[in-house]
Amino acid sequence: MEIIAAFAVGLIALCLIGKIIALPMKILWKMITNSIVGAVLLWVVNLFGAGVDITFLKALIAGVLGVPGVIIVLLMN
Repeated sequence: MEIIAAFAVGLIALCLIGKIIALPMKILWKMITNSIVGAVLLWVVNLFGAGVDITFLKALIAGVLGVPGVIIVLLMN
């Protein structure tokens, strides 16, 4: 009986540790995806002649926020 209880506690602890480790990876993956989409959209907008100067701040806004960030950058210009 003690072995089963110890196994259950160990399994629950392992699941909790897995969730704690997976959460930052999920956030990191979302940030990377938003950065890529934001950079591509800034490039496409510039390709069509919007005349947006791509600075570090504008790239950071577009990268962190993604599509809404590109819209904000366009409205700032």
